Amino acid sequence: MSINIKCNFAINAKTWPCVEARKIIKRYNTEPPKKGYVLLSTGYGPSGLPHIGTYGEFARTNMVRQAFEMMSDIPTKLIAFADDMDGMRKVPTNIPNQQMVAQHLNKPLTKVPDPFGTHESFGDHNNSRLREFLDRFEFNYDFYSATECYTSGMFNDALLQILRKYDEIMNIVLPTLGHERRATYSPFLPICSRTGHVLQVPIVDRDVSSGTISYHDPFTHKRITIPITNGNCKLQWKCDWAMRWFALGVDYEMFGKDLIESVKLSSQIVKILGYPAPAGFNYELFLDANGQKISKSKGNGLSVEQWIKYGPPESLALFMYKQPQRAKRIHFHVIPKTIDEYLIFLSKFSEESTEKRIENPVWHIHNGTPPNPESSGLSFSLLINLANACRADNKKIIWSYVNRYSPRATPEANPLLDRMLTYVIRYYQDFVRPYNKYRTPNKLERAALEDLKIVLKTLNSDASADYLQVKIYEIGKRHKFDNLREWFKALYEILLGQSDGPRLGSFILLYGIKDTINLLDKVLTSDSITA
Repeated sequence: MSINIKCNFAINAKTWPCVEARKIIKRYNTEPPKKGYVLLSTGYGPSGLPHIGTYGEFARTNMVRQAFEMMSDIPTKLIAFADDMDGMRKVPTNIPNQQMVAQHLNKPLTKVPDPFGTHESFGDHNNSRLREFLDRFEFNYDFYSATECYTSGMFNDALLQILRKYDEIMNIVLPTLGHERRATYSPFLPICSRTGHVLQVPIVDRDVSSGTISYHDPFTHKRITIPITNGNCKLQWKCDWAMRWFALGVDYEMFGKDLIESVKLSSQIVKILGYPAPAGFNYELFLDANGQKISKSKGNGLSVEQWIKYGPPESLALFMYKQPQRAKRIHFHVIPKTIDEYLIFLSKFSEESTEKRIENPVWHIHNGTPPNPESSGLSFSLLINLANACRADNKKIIWSYVNRYSPRATPEANPLLDRMLTYVIRYYQDFVRPYNKYRTPNKLERAALEDLKIVLKTLNSDASADYLQVKIYEIGKRHKFDNLREWFKALYEILLGQSDGPRLGSFILLYGIKDTINLLDKVLTSDSITA
């Protein structure tokens, strides 16, 4: 084998990035890549603003890259490729100046004026947005623009190869098209020198020796002959994808489930060109809260910016890591659960064997060197409920409770916890406080709450959360609730204004016995009693 395996336990790991990395190793089990490195690629269509699915593809591909680098000594390169020479077919609904943009339909995205007024073109604006949030996550990548690759001549040799293999490519593509489309289809899309439009017109002649194609202008009906090189034309999508793999030497690229058939066709085309199809796998698409596919032109679903307002970037990376081939709804309410999962995985990492650590998601999130866990065993969900109970409007209030619960914890010694509290305050203020619905206790619940107050007053100072949880269970049984779930639901609704909540033993110890008793007194002295 030409690849020197650096890490034997990684080569046998079952985690999906390692499985994918082994596909790349298999490509070069006889000789290393002639270009001197392994190339992993992601594609982005800048017809709309970057969305969370764009980040997901990049983050996942980067995890595969990291796994490969742990196994192999072959250098790697990761590119973000923007298909910004595509003609704009429709105006996104989530941008300003839509009427202005509508006047430039069918032009390459890099020839459509920027509706935001910050860049030379709409394509440039969206490319800039993509790079900004990739840079925010400190990815190591190279950015490629289709417009630059076509117009600079970088793709010229590959385009000429497409022209040479024209008939073979057509024999593969035409059977996949409808009758009407077959009559007009060509891999080449001329760029009209008169209108600037990307034209979908039949090619009436082609000359391999001169590298030209001919077509009839759809408005003047004049025969036009142009070279296929230097940005005078671009390729149809599926052929374009294959050409890019061939021209750049792409070894790995994953894709959404909706592109499975496109990948099959592009893989056949790239083999005709003389290059093996890249390794990769198809991931499921993200859905919004209503179960609809996330669209960059509609702007539905959760954005990267929204997620990292309420949760750390590490939690977003974990969401991308988990079950990539399963469709998942992504909305604000999945953030606390994902953060808590991240904290659990992080707490386990230092206790795991070297071989086991690579199976832990935080290895792939932090490229093998995750930070030390610092959260004092406090979950994000528990901290949100603490913020709710003490009506916190800044994290200093929560720190006062945390310090009482864990005296050694400080913002300086626990920077991760301190960061978490910033997210806790934001999440509580935007998604908990506005929706709180408190109610007064009925007679059965009032008696049980009086009992709870007595238990808390007689509690030993060293009582554990587990001990207190048992006592709360016993109170529910003693007062003969039909279902103990109703007892706990009553506690949440009466004390926290929610239908569900934290593990109460842990919450009461964090909130404080004295403060919990005061809270119970406030509830029990209410004049209103429900039947």
